[in-house]
Amino acid sequence: MNPKVDFYFSKPTRWQKELAQMRAIALDCGLAEELKWGCPCYTFQNSNVVLIHTFKEYCAFLFFKGALMQDTNGILIQQTENVQAARQIRFTSAHEIAKLSPTLKAYIYEAIEIEKAGLKVTLKKTKEYAIPEEMLHKMDENPTLKAAFESLTPGRQRGYILHFSSPKQSKTRVSRIDKCIPDILNGLGLNDK
Repeated sequence: MNPKVDFYFSKPTRWQKELAQMRAIALDCGLAEELKWGCPCYTFQNSNVVLIHTFKEYCAFLFFKGALMQDTNGILIQQTENVQAARQIRFTSAHEIAKLSPTLKAYIYEAIEIEKAGLKVTLKKTKEYAIPEEMLHKMDENPTLKAAFESLTPGRQRGYILHFSSPKQSKTRVSRIDKCIPDILNGLGLNDK
């Protein structure tokens, strides 16, 4: 147990019992416990294997390379269609975690083997994402915006593309684009403020 992570398990939450069980399972698999992104992260030889995090409706193990796992029990969940590598196992009760404990350990050991083998998830390249028509139109109208967008790192471009693409209505996409234009012109990513 890493004392830097203890606060996460002692803060008042409806998932306290579940979190304690998840921590015990991860530590029982011989992983190092660290604090990353404000959450308990379990690593093997400095490589991220699994993370514990909570949400309003559930708590979860997040496997960083879950897309490479066999998932013989069909319990891994892709949070959204844009998540490429990570997969979650979600819980809503301590009983559920206790019942799945042997399976969870097997999944963690599989994830460790993936790290040992040096396997990598083949990620979709930024250029494979479709830029929304509304953004293409804005860039056609404003060559400075187009140049600024193209000079962003691929990750920043991808962040904007996903942000702009997610609304169903065109007017919402346009509104998001308009709000982000000053940041794009300043070379900032979606979350750089």
